Amino acid sequence: MFPHGRAALGRPGRGNVLTADYGAGMANADYPWEPPLAGTEAAQLTGALDRLRTTFRWKADDLDAAGLQARVGASALTLGGLLKHLALNEDYMFRTKLAGEPLGAPWDALGRDGSDDEWEFTSAAHDTPEQLYAIWDDAVERSRGRLSAALADGGLDQLVHVSGPGGAHANLRRLVCDLIEEYGRHTGHADLLREAVDGRTGEDPPAGWRPRAGHYRMQSP
Repeated sequence: MFPHGRAALGRPGRGNVLTADYGAGMANADYPWEPPLAGTEAAQLTGALDRLRTTFRWKADDLDAAGLQARVGASALTLGGLLKHLALNEDYMFRTKLAGEPLGAPWDALGRDGSDDEWEFTSAAHDTPEQLYAIWDDAVERSRGRLSAALADGGLDQLVHVSGPGGAHANLRRLVCDLIEEYGRHTGHADLLREAVDGRTGEDPPAGWRPRAGHYRMQSP
């Protein structure tokens, strides 16, 4: 998972630090999405999550409506649908599962009522590229803020709102790991979809990459 020629890992730079726990040690100017080499558990997990977020965003970046709606084979998946699906998962994980709050804005205004499990995938065909990038970019910013606050408040061991069939509550660590798993699964889908659109391939964004569409930030002040 290291970028090509990663001797640059040791270069100083500004990291994606929200609190002392979130993203601590992410200090590479050329590859700001790289997790720390030997960080705390919280820094490693949030770093791994942000690396997957950035890799997915690179795969989905700078496409028109046709590119975001392109399909591969018999699958109905599209990059636009994945942007909306993962945005929904960001809010569901760190708003509803974490704190028990309803999804609320912006999902109510976007027309989600919870009756259709495929809503985010199918409705994305009616959204513009600008809307889809904004939906995902904004959701990630909200999630980073909520997760950072939760880490500062009680760390990964704290119990969260969601519970299993027996009533035992999950901890924050489980939520972070679940979202890492979700991104891992769908970033693999994005690999195939993007290659089919314009031939873009690769495991990592190139050194110095910045999104050309939307307002996603890999580093937070």
